[in-house]
Amino acid sequence: MARLIGGLATSHIPAIGGAIAKGLQSDPYWKPFFDGFPPIHDWLARVKPDVLVVFYNDHGLNFFLDKMPTFAVGAAAEYANADEGWGIPTSPPVAGCPDLSWHIIRHLMAQEFDIVTCQEMLVDHACTLPLKLFWPNDAVAPVQIVPIDINTVQFPLPTAKRVYKLGKTVGAAIQSWRSEQRVAVLASGGLSHQLEGERAGFINKAFDQQFMESMVSNPEWATQFSDTELVDRAGTQGVELLMWLAMRAALTTAGAGVRKVHSHYHIPISNTATGVLALEVLA
Repeated sequence: MARLIGGLATSHIPAIGGAIAKGLQSDPYWKPFFDGFPPIHDWLARVKPDVLVVFYNDHGLNFFLDKMPTFAVGAAAEYANADEGWGIPTSPPVAGCPDLSWHIIRHLMAQEFDIVTCQEMLVDHACTLPLKLFWPNDAVAPVQIVPIDINTVQFPLPTAKRVYKLGKTVGAAIQSWRSEQRVAVLASGGLSHQLEGERAGFINKAFDQQFMESMVSNPEWATQFSDTELVDRAGTQGVELLMWLAMRAALTTAGAGVRKVHSHYHIPISNTATGVLALEVLA
């Protein structure tokens, strides 16, 4: 069977892609953010995942406000990046893993999740930027991916409890996949931020740090909050932390617990609280 080896999480602000393109990683404004990644680079070089299941939110490449699925799973052999209008260089296509995609899709359907299956799917900065952050020296990340889109854009949103159940179901599917591949799970998004309205620029450091700690010690902590309560605490775009919740739920299916490889929190980058986290499943 496949081996679930760990989880990753990071923010995906478009400005990060611009900084990478301009070589600003050592700039005083950007350095505190990029300094959070080298320990995770070292870990990834050691554990070498073959496949990455990516929980992310689409920003309009595939779905817009008139057609917004709650959950969508990619089942393509390749995922192309497209121009989103942020001035970020277009990334090369990323290889998919159709065998695992279809295994996850069948598993989710058997557990009564109503999902959209995408045999063609574009990926935006929420998917491509984390790959560049975690594998900065590779033109294309040395992994196949299975992208799973979670709606955090258009209300009504899935509840934190439902997303947690989704993550657990995906984790169980990974571990029942008949393969020798090493699989990691990635969460892309967050942390607290709001881009519009009276609370534009809102950041909640205390909540972010408590949430990050819960990812290690109490993974169900955030499931106590409704969607509106999460917006109140993390901002309208901060609800992207649902991706982190799905990732952590997937790891609970391994049974032996996790250890924190590394975590880092920095504010602000482009009026956003940023976090990065790596967790390793204990053998």
